[in-house]
Amino acid sequence: MLVNFVLVGFGAALGAMLRYGISVLVKSKWKTNFPFATFFINITGSFLLGFLVSSALGPVWQLFLGTGFMGGYTTFSTFKVESMELKWKTNYRVLFSYLGCTYVFGLIAAFLGLMLGV
Repeated sequence: MLVNFVLVGFGAALGAMLRYGISVLVKSKWKTNFPFATFFINITGSFLLGFLVSSALGPVWQLFLGTGFMGGYTTFSTFKVESMELKWKTNYRVLFSYLGCTYVFGLIAAFLGLMLGV
């Protein structure tokens, strides 16, 4: 049982560090109102989690990569906070683009990951 917590925690730490690195890189390259860093992270995360879920990985790898790494990598809370910030700035065009694109492309990415992982 303790091993499972360590696997999830270590995976989450690695995923969060990768998310942070990507976020810093994207924000330094593209100055825009659209939150591309979080968008990219969540879309790639949807694809990768779909792939992992449908793959033949054992339960240890599912815990480490699926629950841990992907849980640390993707960020639902940042997506919601950035959405609220766009609303407060009354930047509705970017807000609705962000919401729509994240949900639509997230579902497409998850579907493709599920199909490729089989």
